Amino acid sequence: MSNPLKIVAVPMHPEGLKFVAIFAVISVALGLLWGPLFWVGMVLTVWCYYFFRNPVRSVPQNEDLILSPADGVVNLITTMVPPADMGLGDEERVRVSVFMNVFNCHVNRAPIAGEFTNITYHKGKFVNASLDKASEHNERNSLTITRPDGLSIGVIQIAGLVARRIVCFTSVGAQTDAGVVFGLIRFGSRLDVFLPVGVQPKVVLGQNAVAGETALADLSDPTPNYVGKRI
Repeated sequence: MSNPLKIVAVPMHPEGLKFVAIFAVISVALGLLWGPLFWVGMVLTVWCYYFFRNPVRSVPQNEDLILSPADGVVNLITTMVPPADMGLGDEERVRVSVFMNVFNCHVNRAPIAGEFTNITYHKGKFVNASLDKASEHNERNSLTITRPDGLSIGVIQIAGLVARRIVCFTSVGAQTDAGVVFGLIRFGSRLDVFLPVGVQPKVVLGQNAVAGETALADLSDPTPNYVGKRI
């Protein structure tokens, strides 16, 4: 029989420690005012812990796979030219977007192994991250990862309607393995992945993706599983 604690006591990313502490202190303060409010606060404290969870992932050991950088739902599959500041050229690429709600794990993981060759932060608005225009108008952080063979992909962290803070733990020139944590976004957001030129997605609209485990594309198999339009 599996240990229930392995399911409930999921590791938490250190970024969440101060928030859980704040929620806990507020819970105690509310409880001093009126007992039942303490339990309301504790429920929110547990939710905060759950939001910042950082579960262990089984990362596929296949360098041909481009993995999802986020937990969530694939809500956009489009073709477009990547932002110029990403250094990915002016050819159209497939963009796969994964939308994270406030209940998803918000730790972001590298889709491939390689070097971070570009990181560019943009200030912006905080409209609903599920909308297509969020990739252009919202606060965002653009990252380019390049493999030793020269193949590059783009990843964009996009803040959402509730999210107010993009966190990036890496820097230009840093090396990463696939599935390694490189950042997170607080409280609801989206990540876009620009696949290499000519590479088609292996996911479908509405599919649930798991960061570091779900393959968005397979470089060894050019056959698309589905070519979608935005919803």
